[in-house]
Amino acid sequence: MLAGLPFDTHDADLGREREKATRLLQKFNTLTLFDGAYREILRELLPNTTTECLIRPPFFCDYGYNIYIGEGGFINFNCVMLDGAPIRIGNNVLIGPAVQIYTFHHPIDHLERREVEICRPVTIGDDCWIGGGAIILPGVTIGPKSVIGAGAVVTKDVPEGGVVAGNPARPITPRS
Repeated sequence: MLAGLPFDTHDADLGREREKATRLLQKFNTLTLFDGAYREILRELLPNTTTECLIRPPFFCDYGYNIYIGEGGFINFNCVMLDGAPIRIGNNVLIGPAVQIYTFHHPIDHLERREVEICRPVTIGDDCWIGGGAIILPGVTIGPKSVIGAGAVVTKDVPEGGVVAGNPARPITPRS
């Protein structure tokens, strides 16, 4: 799975890992940023993430341990991160509400799709702003200091300092 190769979606070990994450998410999503258990559960759910980030519940992921969020990161309400492959989010990244980040890519062939999945990592550089409702697809890299418009569907890499919007996301010239 982590190597980007097809893997068995019914693997028992992966099922147990998803179940663990689901139980932690159930607890996490009942908390506020001010509850004492917030940081403790966040550390257990996302062990590779700095404790200096803020995630506003509700939040959803598959495993948690494939998510890396840098210092000063802010994840707003109702975000979904399907982390079959690593999701690397740099420092000082702002992610709006209802953003979805997917690493899972399903085979086109319907018979193959019943048995296997493929995951490709997503990387978001430092100082990016991801607008509310944006969707970032598997394998995408967003360069540092980029802006993703609200509701954009990002299907391709975004260069450093890029500003994209739309479906599919395309470069735009920002208004002053």
